[in-house]
Amino acid sequence: MSAAFTTRPAQPGDIPAILHFIKELAIYEKEEDKAQATHAQLQEALFSESGVGLGGHVAWAIMAELTSESPSSDQSTPQSATGKTPIGFALYFFNFSTWIGKKGVYLEDLYVTPAQRNLGVGRALFAALARVALDNDCGRVDWSVLKWNTPSIGFYESALKATRMEEWVGMRVEGKEGIEGLLLKEA
Repeated sequence: MSAAFTTRPAQPGDIPAILHFIKELAIYEKEEDKAQATHAQLQEALFSESGVGLGGHVAWAIMAELTSESPSSDQSTPQSATGKTPIGFALYFFNFSTWIGKKGVYLEDLYVTPAQRNLGVGRALFAALARVALDNDCGRVDWSVLKWNTPSIGFYESALKATRMEEWVGMRVEGKEGIEGLLLKEA
């Protein structure tokens, strides 16, 4: 039996639920020790109007929540800002493509609680993300998925008609020491 749910933009009171979902996603991705975001960091990134040199917050989130309580609600998840039970989220930011000359949306994380998977919640979060992209005249929506996450890959390809970007390899420099290593050394 499917539960009724809705999606909406995240509010500051959703940060505890978002942190909970980030931890759950890290466990699913077998990287629990890598999830180090704090309440203060999410507050700054998602809701700050000052933003560090960027003129405002740098990321946004969409919440999915039950419209009414159900016996299958996960009681370990913190309540949302609206007092309802959150069942998923999508966190995104804007990027820019020099090839198409337009902004894009990059989906950083999407998570749906296990009890609510395969009920349309993920699809609804993508629909809300599509609305954001269209409202902001974006040319595309990008995201990454772990190669072993075949359930998600199957969903993205079949339900969303997403295209794999197999010719691209993700690259990363991480941490202050790594980033400092990019600096040119003075002779």
